[in-house]
Amino acid sequence: MLRTVSNYLNPSKYRLLQSKRGLQGLTIGVPKESIAGEERVALVPLHVTKLKKVGAIVNIESGAGLGSGYTNDQYAKAGANIVSGDEAWKSELVAKVRPPNDAEARKIENRTILSIIQPRVNTQLVDQLISQKATVLSLDSLLRTLSRGQAFDVLSSQANVAGYRAVIEAAHHLQRPFAGQMTAAGKIQPAKVLVVGAGVAGLAALQLAKKKGAITYGFDVRAAAREQVESCGAKFLEVKSAEDGSGTGGYAKEMSKEWFDAAEKMLLDECKNFDVIITTALIPGKKAPILIKKSMVEVMPPGSVTVDLAAPAGGNVETTVPGKVVQHGSVTCVGYTNMESRMASTASYLFSGNVTNLLLSMEDKATKNYVVNLEDPAVRSILWVNKGELLPPYVPPQGTPMSTPAKKTEKEAKKPKTAEEIQKEYYRNALFTTAGTSSALGLASLVPNSPMMSTFALSCWVGKLSSIIY
Repeated sequence: MLRTVSNYLNPSKYRLLQSKRGLQGLTIGVPKESIAGEERVALVPLHVTKLKKVGAIVNIESGAGLGSGYTNDQYAKAGANIVSGDEAWKSELVAKVRPPNDAEARKIENRTILSIIQPRVNTQLVDQLISQKATVLSLDSLLRTLSRGQAFDVLSSQANVAGYRAVIEAAHHLQRPFAGQMTAAGKIQPAKVLVVGAGVAGLAALQLAKKKGAITYGFDVRAAAREQVESCGAKFLEVKSAEDGSGTGGYAKEMSKEWFDAAEKMLLDECKNFDVIITTALIPGKKAPILIKKSMVEVMPPGSVTVDLAAPAGGNVETTVPGKVVQHGSVTCVGYTNMESRMASTASYLFSGNVTNLLLSMEDKATKNYVVNLEDPAVRSILWVNKGELLPPYVPPQGTPMSTPAKKTEKEAKKPKTAEEIQKEYYRNALFTTAGTSSALGLASLVPNSPMMSTFALSCWVGKLSSIIY
């Protein structure tokens, strides 16, 4: 009955009914990705359901999720409208993974595009969207040091997938196991893996390589990355230089020629020991720096592998051919330009979660309307064009709370305890010791052969001592 009556409702009135549930009945379009080899989709059925619950109307282009394993039926059951590509582009907000091409960009007039736009690189696209009075939310521009922004950080979620997959690709092409083995035929030493760039992708690669039994090493231009690398159980390779590569917003900065010369000397000496080299070093808006030269690849052991996650920006390995797997001598060089799409289902799920979290955060709590709030640091950092007006890059004001609280100073950390605090600690320890001893004696009195308790206690002590020694 409701379905029959709804057919006669005025669409604008129907939207007003929906708006009472939240997000003002915002229509979200999800077109199919047009770039060859791109299998991801901007929204998955699970998150369509969440958006429907707050009143959003989701229009999915037919077949948009097939590359990630999500069918039209799954989207329909989640409450999405299965539409043509043109209908998806007519939505008020269009969510995509990759930037729109020229033909797609012409469809975004007086509407909002939410995607990885890369505005510093795609300047012509931005100019076109400005002329069309569009609003541009570029997800790759998010202020990554902002605590609440981590839930919207598509670069981190996708980099995590890419780092994991890089190890899988390396294991596929490597002509030996990662873990060492002791067999009757002989002993196999564990593989040695170097990860260049200790960002999200690099740390994910280090963790998986370690789990697979490899001996892992990490290298990064940022001195602060040492602690992160070592926390993954890897050894940090350090360039003897006072220069630090820590840039703004959690990214690395471009290093000087002197630093690159020192790094090249160190890496050339080290590369002969590594069976796998995974590179992840990227500088936003610039060509990827070449860190692994051809001469370094040539000294790697026969059957070794390089996996270059910076291939979309030219690559960190000089022998990388973007988009291909090539042989350089006896070394296999993997240069896939869309590693995330090789795990499209997981990558799409995480990307969709980031998009959904962002959209839900843009709901005004008082009016339940969808609002582009310029006072919200997370929203403002990704907002490049607002209704055809180009905005300057976001610079956080001084005093903006970041992701980690201020650490105690060394003086505060080493502040001596007062006499009263020491006395309380002794009383507490004495109380616990008395209670433990009384419990043990009470338990011993209930044992039929109580003299054996001393033997049991002695065996526990010996076992503990053995574990400490070995």
